[in-house]
Amino acid sequence: MITLGDTNASWGLSFEPFSFKINKIKNYRGEYFNMSLSSRDIPFPKKIPLSLITIRPATLFDLSEVMRIERQSFREQYPRGLFLTFLEANPETFLVAEYNGRIVGYVMGYLRPDMEGHVMSIAVDPLYRGNGIGKALMEVVIDRLIKRGARYIGLEVRVSNERAIKLYEKLGFKKMKIIKGYYSDGEDAYYMVLTPDAWGGKS
Repeated sequence: MITLGDTNASWGLSFEPFSFKINKIKNYRGEYFNMSLSSRDIPFPKKIPLSLITIRPATLFDLSEVMRIERQSFREQYPRGLFLTFLEANPETFLVAEYNGRIVGYVMGYLRPDMEGHVMSIAVDPLYRGNGIGKALMEVVIDRLIKRGARYIGLEVRVSNERAIKLYEKLGFKKMKIIKGYYSDGEDAYYMVLTPDAWGGKS
């Protein structure tokens, strides 16, 4: 369990991932912070100190809340079975952010057999966006993947999702290419990459 601000926390190692199963599933991700609900349906976001957020590995008991956040964040959802399989295969890089006993965000990362780290999905509860939770989740999963030996970390993001792109660029990701028609609605994706050198002394 990691409480943000604890710079002496030690990171664990995770299982080898199930990349072959992941690669068979259409990836709809890259919509970080895009809301599927209209603005009138979302209460005003809560402002909380980041120091009160705990980031820890997800458990089976967290999946209902993870899926709730996914429904609020993405146009398409993964089946529950995929979350279960991912949790079993990647227990140290499927992370949740917790505040006062409530799950307020999650990130799913894994390491492919070719040693590419990959961020499969990240989302934050609409009530708690704007508090730096997404950035904090990314920092922890990046750190864990690099310490496991990832040669680089990749992700896909919608070309229209400027907020997510700015976040990833702040973390050191670079746009490498455009993947045409990557999403189910036909939108293109940027494939972005972070190298250990670009991450530097942050880990």
